[in-house]
Amino acid sequence: MDFDGTITTKDSLLKFIQYAKGKPAFYTGFLLYSPLLVAYKLKIISNQTAKEMILNHFFGNMPLSEFEEICKKFSDEVLPALIRPKAAREIEHLKANGADIVIVSASAENWLKYYCQKIGVKWIASKLQFNDKESFIGKLNGKNCYGEEKINRIKEMYDLSEYQEIYCYGDSEGDKPMLSLATAAFYKPFR
Repeated sequence: MDFDGTITTKDSLLKFIQYAKGKPAFYTGFLLYSPLLVAYKLKIISNQTAKEMILNHFFGNMPLSEFEEICKKFSDEVLPALIRPKAAREIEHLKANGADIVIVSASAENWLKYYCQKIGVKWIASKLQFNDKESFIGKLNGKNCYGEEKINRIKEMYDLSEYQEIYCYGDSEGDKPMLSLATAAFYKPFR
């Protein structure tokens, strides 16, 4: 099940940056990087390159302990208001029926994991890279968990042949490869 836009009403990365840095810094940063965003939209640069540049701008050299503290607070204080009620009900329904639920997201696992732990589901997400001094170096650790990478990461963790039914939920082009794994695929199901 995808997170941003499927379970949530808004992109959690953007809301996280606003929460962590405040709206003036958020808008200033995105104005500064607007050519980068245009290049991404025109497919001149990759999703991963754009994400790393934005993350580096806002969080480069931030200590892991400080970053994790912000992630935990964001997960407690902001994420609940972004969750679509229909998505929350579907997760509870699936859990009640004994399904293995995994949220698969391009968002950083640093804030996603707190939400997933709270609702009792597993997660697969983008990982951030920290140096030996435990400061964020502005890069992803591996590939952005987007598009085909969602399939790769799911297959690393699960032998899909062990499941008779696989339900997948998504809302964007980046989710379509994951939706192809499903015996039942749901596109924009909670709107």
